[in-house]
Amino acid sequence: MSVENDSGQVQSLAAVSGVQRFPVAPGYNVNVRSGPGTGYAIVDTLPLGAIVSVRCQCPGTTVSGPYGTTNLWDCIGNGEFVSDAYVKTGSDGYVAPRCA
Repeated sequence: MSVENDSGQVQSLAAVSGVQRFPVAPGYNVNVRSGPGTGYAIVDTLPLGAIVSVRCQCPGTTVSGPYGTTNLWDCIGNGEFVSDAYVKTGSDGYVAPRCA
């Protein structure tokens, strides 16, 4: 979906809202947890080939995955977190605002 800004330029809705979408590592069913760590309950599992919208990011349990070892967790929904080690953001650091 796209929208027109005040200058008449067309932008994607993701760019306007500040939410970016990233692919999950191929070949992995990634657990979605209720908080930023492996000690939180699993509330869902992402299917193979999933794309997630990263709303914000925060530190949590350190996890090793296909994209390295990190303590960074991505909030993909209200009370839904996945380890950044399984999301191809193209960065080892923050790519979204810190979660409040």
